[in-house]
Amino acid sequence: MTSELDPVAAHNRSAWDREVESGNEWTVPVGPEVIAAARAGTWSVVLIGHDPVPPDWFPPTLAGVDVLCLASGGGQQGPVLAAAGARVTVLDNSPRQLAQDRLVADRDKLELTTVLGDMRDLGAFGDECFDLVFHPVSNVFCPDIEPVWRECFRVLRPGGVLLAGFMNPDIFIFDADACENRGELIVRHALPYSDLTHLSPEERARVWGLDAPVEYSHSLTEQIGGQLAAGFVITAFRERPHLVGATADYMPGFFATRSYKPETLRPA
Repeated sequence: MTSELDPVAAHNRSAWDREVESGNEWTVPVGPEVIAAARAGTWSVVLIGHDPVPPDWFPPTLAGVDVLCLASGGGQQGPVLAAAGARVTVLDNSPRQLAQDRLVADRDKLELTTVLGDMRDLGAFGDECFDLVFHPVSNVFCPDIEPVWRECFRVLRPGGVLLAGFMNPDIFIFDADACENRGELIVRHALPYSDLTHLSPEERARVWGLDAPVEYSHSLTEQIGGQLAAGFVITAFRERPHLVGATADYMPGFFATRSYKPETLRPA
C-alpha cells in the first residue's frame, strides 16, 4: 500500500474524521440491540439510502464468509455482518470512522479487522482472499474509480460477489446552493463534476464549508461500464431517491449493483 496519500484523499481523510466529530448519520455506530439481533439471525444493512439490501443479494449464509467492507467505516455495516457470522475486514480512509467499528467490535466482542487505506489501493490484501466486497456509496469522494473496480476484482475469489452503491451523476448538474437552501432545481453544471473545478473556494466555503469532503460525479460508463471492464458480471440493479431535498420527487439519487467475478474469465 502506498505510504502517502494524494491531496484529495488526505483532505477527505481529515474531512471524514470531522464528520465523526459532528455526528454525521453515517458515522454513528449501531447499538448492542442491533448486534444481538444479528447474532440471532435477524439483520439488514444498507447500500444506498436507507433501504435494506435485498437478502438474496447475499450468500444463503454468512457463516465463514470472508467480507471486505470497502470504504465502509462508521460502525454500521461491518459489525452487523460480523455478528451475522462473516469474517469481516473494514477498510476506510478515515481513522475516526474505523474507530467506530472498533468501538462496536470491542463492546460486543466481535471478531473484526480494520485497515486504514485508500479504496483505490488494496495492496494490503493478496489476490482472491475475499468472498464478498460490500462497497456502499463512497466512491463519490474518489477522483478516479477505475482502480477501485480493478482492485475489487483482484481481491475477490472466483464466484465472489461485489455489492456496490453509488450516486446518480445527474444530481450534480444542479446548483447546490439553490437545491440546499431554496429547494430549487437550477441546471448549472456540465458533467463530469468536481467540487474543486466547478465551485470557487468562496462558494465551496459558503455552501459546504472548505473542510467538507470533496465530491466527484462519475458517469454510468465509469460506474457500470467500469465494473464490466474489470471483468464483473452484473446480476441485479436497484435505484432509490434521496429521502429529502429538491431532487427527491423527480429522480433517483442512488444506484446499486450486484456483480460477481466469473469462475472463468470471459473472452476479450
